Amino acid sequence: LYTVLGRRTGHERPPQEPYGVRGPAQGKARANDNVVALPDRSARAELLDKPADPVARGLMDIKLADRSFETEHFLSGAKAAYEIVVKAFAASDRATLHPLLNDEVYAAFEGVIRERAAKHEKVDFTFVGFREVKIVHAALKRRTEELTVAFTAQYISATTDAAGTVIEGAAKLVRTVNDVWSFTRDAKSSDPNWTVVATHGDAA
Repeated sequence: LYTVLGRRTGHERPPQEPYGVRGPAQGKARANDNVVALPDRSARAELLDKPADPVARGLMDIKLADRSFETEHFLSGAKAAYEIVVKAFAASDRATLHPLLNDEVYAAFEGVIRERAAKHEKVDFTFVGFREVKIVHAALKRRTEELTVAFTAQYISATTDAAGTVIEGAAKLVRTVNDVWSFTRDAKSSDPNWTVVATHGDAA
């Protein structure tokens, strides 16, 4: 999962509008006048004191640790990783899952895979797409970059037992799933890959 943080977070303050100034005795401003009024002190103080959006602040911290990052590239990588993981989980593909997940998350996924195998259950899975993907948490803790992404995804999933009877899901029903996944990476590492360290969500 390769990603980079954007140089612009979308939360930068817009430039102040210039205000032309004329003195009381000047009449019309001369053509070569180029005088601009700054916002008054109270307005500047309000801008400085206004708390930044927590996600934007976290993204900025990550950007300062690694200026090559871009938010959109991260989100593209996160979406690709999500699709790879859910498909691999349905297919019981441990080799694909292992590099993308930390030990704790992998153990949870692998436990379900083992349980399915013991019961001779199979999953028929089709990934449909995303309705929404957004970063809901961003932070830099020492050298560790932390990004949490909320996925609203859609897929078709049906689990069958040893006799071929559907015991979960439906073969033709598109399900909407709200998942929240947390990714981490060492900001100083030469390895561009991120690791999934937590997952939780619910299906609709």
